[in-house]
Amino acid sequence: MNHDHYDNAYIADILRTVKTIALLGASPNPDRPSNRVMGFLLSKGYTVFPVNPGQAGKQIQGQTVYRTLSDVPQPVDMVDVFRAAEYLDGVVDEALALETLPKVIWGQLSVRDDRAAAKAEAAGIKVVMDRCPAIEYPRLVA
Repeated sequence: MNHDHYDNAYIADILRTVKTIALLGASPNPDRPSNRVMGFLLSKGYTVFPVNPGQAGKQIQGQTVYRTLSDVPQPVDMVDVFRAAEYLDGVVDEALALETLPKVIWGQLSVRDDRAAAKAEAAGIKVVMDRCPAIEYPRLVA
């Protein structure tokens, strides 16, 4: 897939069908974008599992934080990545190692790695990069 442009229907379909999200790089700091996006997603009815090894066992936005993606207690529909772009390939590898694959890997603003995306897509996972669901949702779904 060409990740320079996404069809609005592609993004809207993802946002309408996803129910559970693992948010990698979740921050307890309310000034951080990951914290604000997590609050937005929760407010729209998504189940969000924050993932941050330094915060594991604590709470962010009232949700228990998990150390790794594989520690999340149930399969997730989407992995939302708030990590630097150079980590996206490792995130894809971690997602591919899960017993139940996510349907979507979503790289936040400035998170793009076309090689990692191709690897995920080869396994049947949809990929969105350099976009924010908290920006796209009001534009396409609400």
